[in-house]
Amino acid sequence: MPLVYQHTINSSTRAGLWRIEESEEFFQKKVPLKRDVSHPHKRLQHLAGRYLLPMLFDDFPLEEILIADTRKPFLPDEKYHFSISHCGDYAAAIVSSTQRVGVDIERASEKILRISHKFLTDREKMLLDEQMSAQQLLQLTSLLWSSKESMFKWYGDGAVDFRQHMHIENIEGNDEEGKLICSFRKHEPLPLTVHYRFLHDLVMSWVVS
Repeated sequence: MPLVYQHTINSSTRAGLWRIEESEEFFQKKVPLKRDVSHPHKRLQHLAGRYLLPMLFDDFPLEEILIADTRKPFLPDEKYHFSISHCGDYAAAIVSSTQRVGVDIERASEKILRISHKFLTDREKMLLDEQMSAQQLLQLTSLLWSSKESMFKWYGDGAVDFRQHMHIENIEGNDEEGKLICSFRKHEPLPLTVHYRFLHDLVMSWVVS
């Protein structure tokens, strides 16, 4: 079974990462496909992400998922808060019965370097050491992007400026796992901690608050 990572974050929150190797038929036995996803691989990603949810909490009611105007999936009674992310042949999910959550997975790519000026403040650029190798720079920039994506999904209401509203203050960790000290400033400044882990050729980040 390609559940390549599972993590119990606290007593009410769990996360997982799935490597997609199965056909649509495998997932459709348990996952209702409620929306029209025309691209075959995107449909696989969609199915795999939702398949993960009841693997984290076996009473997760897949059939009750709705989509907000911001395109964020949710449960109407908020029995669980959850977030899903896809990248290539992987799907990630995080579920909590008590707290708002956000998750993101990214594969390092040169495109992230090219657009870094759109999501990094001048202060955040100082976290990138000029002495880093090209691979280290790519990896760290991908982590910073993923962290802001997970904050964006945690917030869930859209209309967020990645430079103005999400600030990364510091990184505490190593090239395997750690956390980022952040603040979310859409309204009143709110301290947030983004945890991360490098897995396979991906970075996975998540917020629980």
